[in-house]
Amino acid sequence: MAHLPLNSPVLRYAAFTRHGEGGNPAGVVLDARGLDSDECLAIASTVNYSETAFIEHATDEVSDGSVATSPREFNVRYFSPLAQVAFCGHATIASAVALADRDGVGSLLFHTLAGAISVETTIGRDGISATLMSPPTSTFDADPEDVAATLQALGWCERDLDPRYPPHVSYAGNHHLILAATTRGRLADLDYDYHTLEQLMNERRWTTVHLVYAESSDLFHARDPFPPGGVVEDPATGAAAAAFGGYLRALNLVKVPGTVTIIQGEDMGRPCELKVHLSIEGNRVAVTGFASRILDTSPYRNSR
Repeated sequence: MAHLPLNSPVLRYAAFTRHGEGGNPAGVVLDARGLDSDECLAIASTVNYSETAFIEHATDEVSDGSVATSPREFNVRYFSPLAQVAFCGHATIASAVALADRDGVGSLLFHTLAGAISVETTIGRDGISATLMSPPTSTFDADPEDVAATLQALGWCERDLDPRYPPHVSYAGNHHLILAATTRGRLADLDYDYHTLEQLMNERRWTTVHLVYAESSDLFHARDPFPPGGVVEDPATGAAAAAFGGYLRALNLVKVPGTVTIIQGEDMGRPCELKVHLSIEGNRVAVTGFASRILDTSPYRNSR
C-alpha cells in the first residue's frame, strides 16, 4: 500500500457477485478527506483493481456545484491504476454496500464527475445488494472505420458480429463501444492486441469495449477489455451495463419495461451477475448487484 496519509483504510469489496461467488473487486476508501488526485492515483495503482473509489461526506458545496441537504450524500471519485474516471458502476455498488455495512441500508446520493448518482441498498437472504440509477444514457452508430480497426485488434472479422445488434458507441457516464458476437465461443476466445486497442480507445475516449453475446433477448454474456485503465479485462462493468441497457431501449431491442440479466466474468473465473432495469420514461438505467467484503488482500493481477 502506498505510504500516504489515510483517514480510513482501503477496504476491498467484490461487486456483482453471483450466488455469493466471484464478483469484480474494487477498493473503497470511506474517508478520503485531504487526498489529492495524485495521492488517490498512487493508492489506486497500488491496490491494482480496475477501480478504487474515494469517498467524502458532502457537507456544503459538493463536486457538481449543488448544496448537500442530507448526511447520506457523498462526493465520490473513481481511479483506475492509470487515471481518474468519471463514473464506475461496480465501484459504486461496492461503495454503497461498504457504507451500508457501516451505517445501515437505505438511500444514498453520490456526487461524481458524471453527475449525481442515486443508490438504494437493501438487505435480504443473500446479503446486501445495491441499485444505482445511471447518468442519462445515449447512443449512436459507431464509425465503420473504428469498428474495422477494433475488429482487427480483437482478431475478429465482420462475420463474427451479430447483425441483430449493430455496433454503437453508447454512454452512461462514460463511452463504450458495443460489439455483439455471433457465438458464445467467439466471446470466450478473447486474446486481443493490447497496445493497439489501448491506443484506439484512448484516441476515441472509449472507457471499455463492451463485447456481448445474446443467449436470449433478455440474457446476455459480456466481456469488457479496459486497457485505458491499465486493465486487461474488467470482470463486471456496471457503467457499460447501463450504457448497453440504454442502447437496447433506444434501438427497441428489448421489451420495456423489463429487466435484462448480464452474466460477466465467467471466462476469467470470477462469475458476476448484473441486473439492468429499463423503464419506459426517462433516459436513465437502473443496475442492481450484490457485493461483499473481501478479506484476502493478496495481489490481484489483471494489468499489463
